Amino acid sequence: MSAPRLNRALVLEAPGEVPDGAGGFVPGWSALGTLWAAVTPRAAREAAGMAAPLAQSAYRVTVRAARPGDPARPRPGQRFAEGERRFRILAVAEADPHGLYLDCVCDEELSQ
Repeated sequence: MSAPRLNRALVLEAPGEVPDGAGGFVPGWSALGTLWAAVTPRAAREAAGMAAPLAQSAYRVTVRAARPGDPARPRPGQRFAEGERRFRILAVAEADPHGLYLDCVCDEELSQ
């Protein structure tokens, strides 16, 4: 395997509670850090949404590996953010036999 070209800065986000500005908390996303990644499109399909159809696209996001338990290691249920785009992480696996990179299977949902 040749080394992937990690040329996109993605913010790794985790679900949690964020301050609501009035002394309380609301569900939201908090940034864990920025990871350099290679983003490869996999497939696309149309799905039914509440008000309108959604275009759902699958991606493989490759990042440098981190040990299990390390906060920099992506996990299912987290997401990557790039500007207004959001990539929901569905699964994470080692991308190579030496464990240098991780492949994250992600979905991006966009309203049409």
